[in-house]
Amino acid sequence: MQKKTFQFSSKTVTYYFDADFSYLEKLVNKEHAVIITDENVFDLHKKKFAGWKTIIIKAGEEFKVQSTVDLIIDQLIQSNADRKTFLVGVGGGVVTDITGYVASVYMRGIQFGFVPSSLLAMVDASIGGKNGIDVGVYKNLVGAINQPTFLLYDFSLLKTLSKSEWVNGFAEIIKHAAIKDAALFETLEKNSIGAYQKNKTALSKLIVRNAMIKSAIVKKDEFEKGERKLLNFGHTIGHAIENMQKLPHGHAISIGMAAACMLSEQLADFKSSARVVKILEKYGLPTKTDFKASKVFDVLKMDKKKEQTTMNYVLLKKIGQGIVKPIPVDELGELIQSITMAR
Repeated sequence: MQKKTFQFSSKTVTYYFDADFSYLEKLVNKEHAVIITDENVFDLHKKKFAGWKTIIIKAGEEFKVQSTVDLIIDQLIQSNADRKTFLVGVGGGVVTDITGYVASVYMRGIQFGFVPSSLLAMVDASIGGKNGIDVGVYKNLVGAINQPTFLLYDFSLLKTLSKSEWVNGFAEIIKHAAIKDAALFETLEKNSIGAYQKNKTALSKLIVRNAMIKSAIVKKDEFEKGERKLLNFGHTIGHAIENMQKLPHGHAISIGMAAACMLSEQLADFKSSARVVKILEKYGLPTKTDFKASKVFDVLKMDKKKEQTTMNYVLLKKIGQGIVKPIPVDELGELIQSITMAR
């Protein structure tokens, strides 16, 4: 087991890499802990949950909404959960988002930790303290920034992942490489999902490297005033189309990254769009979809990255160097229209 810690503004978060699920009993008092997971994860790993108080929610992004939060809180009340109760989210990004959000608001805040079970959750969703829910087509519109106490990585949980979930996770890995790590981008170009699935050591190093990239960015800018905005590469258009078209998160972000590369050519003299598109497609991710620019723009106008009349858009200067460019919202609408026509 590899142990790393990061000190954020109000909490130290400990990462336990290549640990076993059973180690959870050393981190929390079983009598005062409540696990939140979804139906899919519970059905796949029933033995691991034996003896734990567990709340099971429906699986899927469509259930990352306030009504699910209300159901969880009702069950916590019925089980007499108090301020000493410790919540543990075991699952993918939907579960970790909801668990962190419930923990942030229940009794004005209780402790929580995560056991991410998907590749996407391990490298991105469970890291950084963003916890929230969707409101209609608006992704993560309601939520809080609140760090977990720990992240426990049991890599054996990945054995039950479907191919589509492996693909989903690599979108965020490619994103990290594109904005911050040119050497990682080159490594990904030389490898494939199949190669990482067969090589546990390489996969473990890849997950740790990505977790450290994101954690280092968040440590510098926990509340997204500057550098953390880079993590939104691909997410502006990506989030707008994700719920509109009911796309998996990684697919939507991949399409958003390809679109951001087109904007980067116009606004940041970016020369490597073809490389980005090629690597996304190599890992099974889509880079195009039909969408109506006006509808996407209507959703974008409520995006959290907008500040009054300006949108903070993440572009690439070169591979491994992301930049944040404020774009007037009206101008952005015209740019989105132009790249839609170019596609």
